Amino acid sequence: MRRILAALRPAKVMTEQVTDENGARRAAMVETIARLARDTAGETGRVGFNAAVMAAMGKVPRHLFVPAAQAAHAYDDRPLPIGHGQTISQPFIVALMTDLLDLRVDARVLEIGTGCGYQAAVLAEIAREVYTVELVEPLAQEAAARFAALGYRNAHARAGDGYGGWPVHAPFDAIIVTAAAPQVPAALVEQLKPGGRLVIPVGAQWETQQLLVIDKDAAGAVSTRPVLGVRFVPLVRGGD
Repeated sequence: MRRILAALRPAKVMTEQVTDENGARRAAMVETIARLARDTAGETGRVGFNAAVMAAMGKVPRHLFVPAAQAAHAYDDRPLPIGHGQTISQPFIVALMTDLLDLRVDARVLEIGTGCGYQAAVLAEIAREVYTVELVEPLAQEAAARFAALGYRNAHARAGDGYGGWPVHAPFDAIIVTAAAPQVPAALVEQLKPGGRLVIPVGAQWETQQLLVIDKDAAGAVSTRPVLGVRFVPLVRGGD
């Protein structure tokens, strides 16, 4: 049975375990993201990322979203294992996908593939509401606990099959998928609001996938453009 695991709103003041020496590491990570944005501008079309995105990347304590054994590498620009065969994405990719959404402060966002909750926390720093779905229930529960501990009351998590989205809260201004599907799930396109945007990696496992930006215009017509070659874990259906 699907169930809501958390409905928590971001605190204005971070806890003391967040305001620590990791601030310098976050600052260095943000500098790396800025450099990579410039280096990939020819492919992404973005020389630099939105200030709100960079501020969120500099604020969210990534070291609290990874296993203790990986904490020393939390701010390295690479994916890290988080258990259950899943990973936390490379910080640059998190920033890029967030930036591609072009979020407004009043946006309602759907994320498919909660993982450890880091991407949802970044989104929650910018958007009004974030709804996130994770197939692996222990990961969804752990992410919900992190949202609670860090005060992200606008991050709502549940365990479930991401291919179906979260229809009760649709339509969404933006949808982000953090695992690769062989094709774009029709339910997610349906749950995207006219004028909204979907960012998703598409392609087969163990191969280079394409990060796609999908726009739905005011009349409901859909257009797609590739942005960058990426590699993500597969988006698995419930029961597979």
